[in-house]
Amino acid sequence: MSARARLTAILAVVGALVVVATVLAIALRPAATGAAAPSAFDVAAGMDDCGRGWGDGGGSGKGAHQVAGGEQTLTVTNTTVAGIEVYLQAVDSKRVYLDLENLGAGAHATVRVTLGAGRYRVVCLPADMDPVRGPTVAVGKAPPGSQLTPGVVPVTRNDLIPVTKVYTDWVGSRIPVLRAQAAAVAADAEEGDLAAARRDWLTAHSTYQTLGGAYDAFGEVGDQLDGPSHGDRTGFPLVEAQLWSGAPASTVAASAQALVTLVDRLQAQFASAQLDPGEVALRAHEIVEDAIQRTLTGADDAGSHTSLATVDAQLSGAEAALAPLHDILASRYDRLTVTQQALADAHAIVEAQRSADGTWTPLGALERPVRERIDAALDRAVELLAPVAAICDPRREP
Repeated sequence: MSARARLTAILAVVGALVVVATVLAIALRPAATGAAAPSAFDVAAGMDDCGRGWGDGGGSGKGAHQVAGGEQTLTVTNTTVAGIEVYLQAVDSKRVYLDLENLGAGAHATVRVTLGAGRYRVVCLPADMDPVRGPTVAVGKAPPGSQLTPGVVPVTRNDLIPVTKVYTDWVGSRIPVLRAQAAAVAADAEEGDLAAARRDWLTAHSTYQTLGGAYDAFGEVGDQLDGPSHGDRTGFPLVEAQLWSGAPASTVAASAQALVTLVDRLQAQFASAQLDPGEVALRAHEIVEDAIQRTLTGADDAGSHTSLATVDAQLSGAEAALAPLHDILASRYDRLTVTQQALADAHAIVEAQRSADGTWTPLGALERPVRERIDAALDRAVELLAPVAAICDPRREP
């Protein structure tokens, strides 16, 4: 699934922070019949007519480019012969309140936004050409009780390049640590100390689970490291299944050495890897979502019953993926601190299930109130992380 498709799926669940259309035409409301209501406009999106029809007397040249505040229903039509992207932007704050992507030639999209008092404009962004800015439209005060559409200052790919480098460097620094931990598992098994191998496996597996933001860059070797938990196992699940099923030490040692070889391949491959800046902001949400859908259901348990250790590591991975975005989000996401606290709270609830000797409560042994608190904590974290993906979705500079 592409980054755009994953983002669209996120927005479909939590609601869009910015109105986003990723298909040729969408209809949020049936087309008006007869005379259009005062808040309904047919808006052109082209090179010579960008923004025509909104606040200008329907393009007749009459009117003063102003409209009443509140809900606006805009039917935007691409008047060019190629695809185009269309923003609705506040002139003064530069915030974008509408982002219509991939609007094909002659296609239209009908969308609704609710605007407060201010100056706005339509911006048309044809591919490989400079943006075309429509006339400034003065919008009046919205009626009392209106739920205004939130806007966001666009984040560009250039903004995300330093973030991606910071995160890439961090992941690169953790792979040698992972390698040493995997080697410890192999050494334990070769010595016949399977109790130590189980402890060291958990340490290495947890380290690997913190690297979730880079999984796409791991490619095939990543698939082998984190292979299926049932059936034709490889990597960590294979060693896990053998360690907790009573397999001979020699069998475990061979599989653990194969695990070390996979980590060596990962280290060599990642040295030249380039993470996609457009996907970095998706990762924190995806990591926690995966924890909910797979780990907390026991789907990726190959016999150790240490799912909560994995969840704990995944939460650390989400924090690591979120941290480099702080400066971008600080001025754009007013719930950033709340989101960080939600991750910390989820950590605390999960870590309460680790005993003093380092063992973890199996999922099946959790008391119902505890399980409900864990589920609720992760649900809250994933909900708060979803807008991060929307805010940091790379956009062109309007």
